[in-house]
Amino acid sequence: MDKITHEIRLNHWMQIVEQCQARPEGQSAKQWLTDNGICSKTYYYWLRKIRRLAYEQSASNSIIQPAGTGNAVATVASEPEVPVSFAEIPFRIGNESSDSHNNCFQPTAVVKTGKASIAFSNEAVPELMASVIREVLGCA
Repeated sequence: MDKITHEIRLNHWMQIVEQCQARPEGQSAKQWLTDNGICSKTYYYWLRKIRRLAYEQSASNSIIQPAGTGNAVATVASEPEVPVSFAEIPFRIGNESSDSHNNCFQPTAVVKTGKASIAFSNEAVPELMASVIREVLGCA
């Protein structure tokens, strides 16, 4: 199989895996696969390939996203290891007073994982955002 064909198939299966992962709550993967006419052995074969690729890319400080989702593939360049420390920065909720509305934090992007939710504003430095995301995803 040539490289282009493999990439097209990989993108196709990444979309299928993404759809299966976003299936309705309470529906099993097996039922979703049956309902969508997808062979479970083929699905798990491609899921294994996608996970392996994601692991390899995370090891090289890259973040992978399926093509066709409207999201650009983001790559984080290797940087010298610097110890990372975190601090909670308090901010006011917008409903405290009419004056506080201008000082209220309004996130531009929110990154959510099973254990954490991180909000970034447009003023965030890209290097800081990349470093925080690597630490949260365990890609360091």
